[in-house]
Amino acid sequence: MSPVLNTVLSLRLSLPGVYAGNSTYRVRTHSASPLGVSASFPRRRLTIRAAETDTDKVESKVPDKAPAAGGGSSINQLLGIKGAAQENNKWKIRLQLTKPVTWPPLVWGVVCGAAASGNFHWNLEDVAKSIICMMMSGPCLTGYTQTLNDWYDREIDAINEPYRPIPSGAISEIEVITQIWVLLLAGLGLAGLLDVWAGHDSPTLFYLALGGSLLSYIYSAPPLKLKQNGWIGNFALGASYISLPWWAGQALFGTLTPDIIVLTLLYSIAGLGIAIVNDFKSIEGDKALGLQSLPVAFGAETAKWICVGAIDITQISIAGYLLGTGKPYYALALLALIIPQVIFQFQYFLKDPVKYDVKYQASAQPFLVLGLLVTALATSH
Repeated sequence: MSPVLNTVLSLRLSLPGVYAGNSTYRVRTHSASPLGVSASFPRRRLTIRAAETDTDKVESKVPDKAPAAGGGSSINQLLGIKGAAQENNKWKIRLQLTKPVTWPPLVWGVVCGAAASGNFHWNLEDVAKSIICMMMSGPCLTGYTQTLNDWYDREIDAINEPYRPIPSGAISEIEVITQIWVLLLAGLGLAGLLDVWAGHDSPTLFYLALGGSLLSYIYSAPPLKLKQNGWIGNFALGASYISLPWWAGQALFGTLTPDIIVLTLLYSIAGLGIAIVNDFKSIEGDKALGLQSLPVAFGAETAKWICVGAIDITQISIAGYLLGTGKPYYALALLALIIPQVIFQFQYFLKDPVKYDVKYQASAQPFLVLGLLVTALATSH
């Protein structure tokens, strides 16, 4: 948490339609995933006065327990997204903390890495290996990351969303800490198992899992807390969702080479752009908490161009690389997938990045994801 230095904050918060001249302010809880979560409160005037204080040491007042079930969606609860129903079943709460909605990009990254290796075959052994690698990357290590992030965001959540599992008391502190350790050790254990299964002389997958786990920790936890910095935090997020699972899939079935490492890190700049999309709805909350997201640091108008520039220029550069390495058809396919993304950027995102963020991501990101697979297939030949 960033320190608050002699600040007086006045926030007007309202539900849409209650006070037409007011905006709804949202406070972000951002994890090592490109999913923004925000909350709106009934209109009232709130004044917060604080001396020089480290917010990590502030004890938040939260309800003793969550409200009764029935006020939200059970599906949202299981996926770990906004609008979740309150739940008393501990196993459902544990699943909610892992945010299953954030697992698919990691699973897709493993697919891309396996495709890039050129050594994946559709037989029982390779399919079993890939499924275990997906379990390591998704439920175990992404679940660890999301639970860890919620743990270190518990003071913010007590203000922003007091009925989330941790601040509401729906799950105890010792249960959360136990879950963090179990998921971490399970992920590292599966990585070690895959190294043995693949016959690696060096435990490559274990090192990747350990490095990714450390990155997740410094992203969420003080004193580094990378998420406080828009550039570093968002790039770490992009690398976690694009580079790391790709490396795991490729190392499992083939050899992880320096050129692939550079290529995927370059692709992670596009991931940085995707992460910025989720920052616009949280501008006021980020200002209040001292988080230097790019829309806060540069203003919304400049930040939205930084966002689309990071996404488009990265992919065009990758297409240029493919063309330069003698793979013109793959380069043309990637360029063809960039065109609809640019169209949706002008149609939705650049018009209003807050109003149309969900429409933009739902429309444009499938083309970016397909571009990842095209690039992976190109590097396998």
